[in-house]
Amino acid sequence: MKVVTFTGRTPSEALKKAKLEYGDEAMLIETKEIKKKSLVEDGLYEIIVGIDEETERKSTLMKQKRTATRSQSGASLKKESEDILFDISNAAKQISKISKVAKDPLADIYANTKNTAQSQNAPAIEPKELKEIKSEISKLADKVKLIQNMFWNEKSPELTQPIPPEFAEIYRLASQSGMDKEHLDAIMKLTLEHMPTRLRENSQTVKRYFQTLLRKMVPIRLESQPTPGSTRVMMLVGPTGVGKTTTIAKLAARYSFLMQKKYKVGLIVLDTYRIGAVEQLMQYARMMKLGIETVVDPPEFTTALNSLSYCDYILIDTMGSSPYDKNKIEKIYECLASNGTGVNIDVSLVLPSSIKYEDLLLAYENFSTLDIDTVIFTKLDETRGFGNLFSFALETQKPISYFSVGQEVPEDLVVASSDFLVECLLHGFDRSKI
Repeated sequence: MKVVTFTGRTPSEALKKAKLEYGDEAMLIETKEIKKKSLVEDGLYEIIVGIDEETERKSTLMKQKRTATRSQSGASLKKESEDILFDISNAAKQISKISKVAKDPLADIYANTKNTAQSQNAPAIEPKELKEIKSEISKLADKVKLIQNMFWNEKSPELTQPIPPEFAEIYRLASQSGMDKEHLDAIMKLTLEHMPTRLRENSQTVKRYFQTLLRKMVPIRLESQPTPGSTRVMMLVGPTGVGKTTTIAKLAARYSFLMQKKYKVGLIVLDTYRIGAVEQLMQYARMMKLGIETVVDPPEFTTALNSLSYCDYILIDTMGSSPYDKNKIEKIYECLASNGTGVNIDVSLVLPSSIKYEDLLLAYENFSTLDIDTVIFTKLDETRGFGNLFSFALETQKPISYFSVGQEVPEDLVVASSDFLVECLLHGFDRSKI
């Protein structure tokens, strides 16, 4: 009989090791505590078992069998891994043909892996390591599929080169945002021509470069305060239902209470066609204790301006009109023309962000007779695409001054910035980032 010892943190753990090695034929002879258990360390126990020659012979045969099986399994997994790499390489070649890319993007990976496997006479890799390799290969295959799905399908006739895979995501995001296709193609062409090669390493680098480029293209008017002793007059015009009256209230509250200096603000209402709008603004004026004047005919406009000449800001609310209603737009123009005070009137076109780029242009064209100075976009919380706003600003080159992002007065008003618009364009509107 042969005597063999096993150790474990408990007697049962040591006995389990003995049974795993020799089966139930192992005979327990003695159990000893080698080290006592403490608060910081486990105990250690030793058992002594006796085995006969037949049991030892069977154990040796089982060990040899397990070793052979493990070796065959490792070789099988190794072959399977090479086959997977080969399949991915073939897939990449097909993608390269579709996109007219000259070089197989996975050729080097496959060649290096195959050469390494053939040239090195290393011990067989354990199955656990091969599983990790298979997992990484699987992830690589997913990326190849993603690239294949994201290739630019509708190539612009102005571009002579295919869109690299790193650019595909940024193109998709901008396209889905509602940006005008001609603008997007022109910007993409500009990016491909001038972006340094070293920055094209991955999609995130491309995305940051593209964001920087877009920011520089958005015309923005920075908020400024009136000089001491002067009055700044702002008139808001635009189609019906875009939120002019609510925006007036937000601006009035901002200038009166939210800035470093509490400015004196006066209101003028030209929207006498809608009694509700007049009442709404008068209610805001009473709450904020602001002076307010109503104008029915153009000759009254100068009188109203003179009555509020003590104010730092005068905000003018106008009647909403359809872009096709030339009469109402002409009425506003007559008021502007009748201004006999010599004070410059800054005209802001208020447009909703929830309409198409073409409709934004149509509204601008019809109100352009009023000599638009700046643009205020409203209802940013009611849309998911902001590329139409970018394309509008790029096409008209009219600076954006404010964004209205909800109905709350005065909270839901954001001073315009190119960073904010580009962030909305690429990632959507996020109220938590205001």
